[in-house]
Amino acid sequence: MKPRVSLQDSTLRNGNFSLRIDPVRSEDIGLYEAWVKYNTEVHSCYVELGIVTVTLSPPNPVIENELLLMSCNSSHRASLVETCWFHDEHPGPTSRTFCSLSGALSILHPAMSDAGSWHCQLRYSDKEIISATYNLQILGFDGPANPVVYAAAGSAAD
Repeated sequence: MKPRVSLQDSTLRNGNFSLRIDPVRSEDIGLYEAWVKYNTEVHSCYVELGIVTVTLSPPNPVIENELLLMSCNSSHRASLVETCWFHDEHPGPTSRTFCSLSGALSILHPAMSDAGSWHCQLRYSDKEIISATYNLQILGFDGPANPVVYAAAGSAAD
């Protein structure tokens, strides 16, 4: 896994034996075991690494007004109960929330207002809640509400 894996050497003396994987890949899923020997004592711990993926169909770049399907999946083994999508992560009347039994969200005619942070939350039968965030970028026209622009003769117009 080199060079994607490192130990934080500066924190070892403080008892932090964290392993850093950057970037994480789907083949990194699994159970990790750490052994730490100090004098005559040996301590061990287990950490399971799971993965959450957000995929777009069609893939980036997303074009304004073209059908978009966003999917959210994880490597968690329990049964998926519900998937909720939140736009712009602001709870309350300004956010848009969509929940379904599958991990997918369809946007029939994506607009520039659909760009930004989308947060998916997966809820499983074993009460586990797993989430991920995706920054959606949309290519399109984000011009004035009134498409008429006036300019003086001989000047530039944008």
